[in-house]
Amino acid sequence: MLLVISLYLNIPTNFFEEADLQELKMKATGTSKSWQTIDPGVGPADTPVIVGLSGGVDSAVCAFLLRRHGYDVRALFMKNWEEDDREGYCAAARDLADAEEICRRLDIPLHTVNFSTEYWDQVFQHFLAEFTQGRTPNPDILCNQKIKFHAFFEHALGLGGHYIATGHYARITRDEHGFHLRKGLDPGKDQSYFLYTLGRTLLEKTLFPIGDLSKPEVRRLARDAGLPIHDKKDSTGICFIGERPFKAFLGRYIKPCPGDIESIDGQIIGRHDGLPYYTLGQRQGLGIGGRRGAGSAPWYVAGKDQNRNVLLVVQGREHPLLYGRHLVAEQLHWISGTAPIFPLRCRAKVRYRQPDQDCEVIHEGGDVCRVRFDQPQWAITPGQSVVFYHGDECLGGGIIREAK
Repeated sequence: MLLVISLYLNIPTNFFEEADLQELKMKATGTSKSWQTIDPGVGPADTPVIVGLSGGVDSAVCAFLLRRHGYDVRALFMKNWEEDDREGYCAAARDLADAEEICRRLDIPLHTVNFSTEYWDQVFQHFLAEFTQGRTPNPDILCNQKIKFHAFFEHALGLGGHYIATGHYARITRDEHGFHLRKGLDPGKDQSYFLYTLGRTLLEKTLFPIGDLSKPEVRRLARDAGLPIHDKKDSTGICFIGERPFKAFLGRYIKPCPGDIESIDGQIIGRHDGLPYYTLGQRQGLGIGGRRGAGSAPWYVAGKDQNRNVLLVVQGREHPLLYGRHLVAEQLHWISGTAPIFPLRCRAKVRYRQPDQDCEVIHEGGDVCRVRFDQPQWAITPGQSVVFYHGDECLGGGIIREAK
């Protein structure tokens, strides 16, 4: 029989007001926990855990909580991108310095590893190829699959780790059927969408210590623990782009090929800088001025004609061409390792933070499925992921190939 480790019961009471402590205790003893099961007789002190430490507050609190609970915590800072300008270099240097200070404060060892070659080959090259084909990829999902939960996991084993831990807002539970990936309790921070490519074998060796917490609770823990990054700004956007303008960055790797912007009535109303720079539903940066008789409603990208190198636009966010009820997804992955019984009634989302939508999933053969939503969905974008849920459990997902 396995023993469930519940962290929060061992946090010193002076870290919280009594009401806060009781709330965290209730979370720790509830039916849904982010903590993994450990074999009986293996105490925390005997359990080496490698924490993916980015220098940010989430992974810092992840390490702090494990350390407080007595685990043998070792941090690993991953360098996944070779910076080619001063801005990127300085940001990476700051993150490493923050990671070093976190480890000094927590008295845990810090290891570093350079995965930039793996990232370039397995994530960034795919990212560029998708854009040149007119799709909009999600590199964060592929990075989790190839780097953070593959290369990192293999390296962690080499460091003697029995488990890995990250600062993701997600949870793992176990029952008689195995391990399950569930949403983080903070609906505004849940990151299960980015983790649908994980499998049960990896979930068995993974810890998500902050999955039961909200972002304010995480920041408060960091502050009360004396970690100087408690108010560090969250990272946003694609990791290798950072705060740089997307178009300028992408232009370094994809040769611009300007063309016409065309309305659905066939009128040329502007020029685009290259189809890879635009995505379905985009409003900003189109450079379309007023048009006689067209009204004042803003223009949105409704599609790309790759053969003619034409960007297709419509006016108004509620234009029917921006909505669709059907999509075809490929490269399906089911966390359980086994495809469900089709047709499958479940809920799904086609972008991060979108509310789950009722749908039916029909198997088309191989790793391809067709999804029919009960209600029209806005800007279903090829290259992005559709992720399936049953309640708070993430079932799996796939890459959107086409939408109608």
